[in-house]
Amino acid sequence: MNEVEFQFVETNGIRLYIAVTGPEQGELVVLLHGFPEFSYGFHHQMEALAAQGYHVVAPDQRGYHLSDKPERIEAYTIDQLRDDIIGLIEAFGETSAVIVGHDWGGAVAWHLAATHPDYVNKLIAINIPHPAAMPRVFMKNPMQWVKSSYMAFFQLPEVPERLMAANDFEWMAQAMKGTARRGAFTEQELARYREAWGQKGALSGMLNWYRALRKGSLNQIPIRPVEVPTRILWGVGDPFLSPMLATESLKFCTDAELVWIGEATHWVQHEQPVIVNRLIREFIA
Repeated sequence: MNEVEFQFVETNGIRLYIAVTGPEQGELVVLLHGFPEFSYGFHHQMEALAAQGYHVVAPDQRGYHLSDKPERIEAYTIDQLRDDIIGLIEAFGETSAVIVGHDWGGAVAWHLAATHPDYVNKLIAINIPHPAAMPRVFMKNPMQWVKSSYMAFFQLPEVPERLMAANDFEWMAQAMKGTARRGAFTEQELARYREAWGQKGALSGMLNWYRALRKGSLNQIPIRPVEVPTRILWGVGDPFLSPMLATESLKFCTDAELVWIGEATHWVQHEQPVIVNRLIREFIA
């Protein structure tokens, strides 16, 4: 059993709080969480990858948990989020890494692979499309507008924070439990999330990832193909993202494959950790 250590790393003008495990001489694997999780969201994957000899790093991304939380919305554009990870890779003395991203963390991973492919050995995107696929699917599939309507609500000032914080973050906990398969999140696990959400400035920092969309964040996404070897893992029961987004994402890649995972939702790495871990290990081996 590899022990998980925690430390702060300076990168891109901020400090990120990171979880680290596995042998230092192993290939670097960076795990990027999404909303509303933090580094703990990949705890099943950290243990499995470290046991296979990989040097595994999972940051709390900016705005989350114990990492720095800049106040300005402009600090959360996808270029800034990408540069955090470039600095993180360099902080470990490496020039590249395997990048695994879920949800918003996957959007950062896609952007890194598209704009600085030299930093990415392989890309694994979990239930997150290539960001440029979203507008195309919006035009083809009106239901995706409905599924993504929460993003408009998150643009409001202060109101989302008050709703999310009420009753010890009960709305957030129920949103995760209610959109996942039964048993995906235990009360002990949700207690960890409540603690992370309760950090000063965390709710606004997390929401600023969405609010930066109106600051031109998605305009920073290039259309050119991702040439890094890519595997897309997709829980077929995702209530937020249409499967069409997964297939559309393949059009933005020159070397990619899509793997559907049954009996799983958006939270597939929690619901089917054995399958997800095997699919990650096989791809990067």
